[in-house]
Amino acid sequence: MPYHPDPTSHDFTTNASNIFIRDFKTRVTPNETQRDTLIVAGVYIVAIAILWHVPYLKVVIYPFKLLTVGFHEMSHAFAGVLTCATIHSIELDPDEGGATRMSGGIPWITLPAGYLGSSFIGACLIACGFNTNASKVASIVLAAFFLLTLWWARRNWLTWLLILGMSGIIVLFWFVAGGIALRYLVLFIGVMSCMYVLWDVIDDTIARKVNTSDASAFADICGCCPSRVWGVIWLVQAFVFFGLGVIVGLVAFKQNKEQQQADSSRFLPIPGASSGGLALLPEWGTAAFFSIVGVLVLFV
Repeated sequence: MPYHPDPTSHDFTTNASNIFIRDFKTRVTPNETQRDTLIVAGVYIVAIAILWHVPYLKVVIYPFKLLTVGFHEMSHAFAGVLTCATIHSIELDPDEGGATRMSGGIPWITLPAGYLGSSFIGACLIACGFNTNASKVASIVLAAFFLLTLWWARRNWLTWLLILGMSGIIVLFWFVAGGIALRYLVLFIGVMSCMYVLWDVIDDTIARKVNTSDASAFADICGCCPSRVWGVIWLVQAFVFFGLGVIVGLVAFKQNKEQQQADSSRFLPIPGASSGGLALLPEWGTAAFFSIVGVLVLFV
């Protein structure tokens, strides 16, 4: 007997696929508050790209560059812990470099963990930057990471100054503008972390080959591909994480500004905190104001 496929089965699959596509488009379409967040993130990208390379002006983002280096080294350390390595120290230096000293572990995991981990952290922070309560949770998680990093970096004075300064900024931003300031700070750190990965991978492995880079060390272990190939792979991965961070933020946090303020007032509220005159500023104005204040406080 010849086989006759059931047309209703094909129609059901097609309809389900169409419904999924329409539902996904609806979920990733930003509302007004999310559009403001995307605009701010875009401004961050342009501002960071400019400040990164302009002499004298690049000092403005210097503390945040060191923080992203800290994320990189912290990711090495956590991968080491997960692979039973002994972490001896984490060090940051004024030239925006860093080192994680460990013994044991699995180099196949610990070496790429720096770029993969810091881009993952950046993506998570970008997603949380779409919502005030999520930013509060993210700042608590960051505080726990800071404590562990301070333990591993207890002999490095620069790491202490950086983390204590960043902790002070996070506490300050939590207290004002109903958490809006904290949300944009988390968003900025997330964008900064992802951009650091992109630029560092390009600079160390694609544009020029650095023999002491993670990609070079990983290439020596693998023996199958040169460091530039691994650099391209990690670069693609960083772009993917960046995009996923935005998509997750759009899908997961659909509350408008008023809903976020109402939820924030009930979740870990700060007694006496109010937005005051800052409520009159548009979202992008609030973000710019607190970004400038944060940088000034760090340098003071």
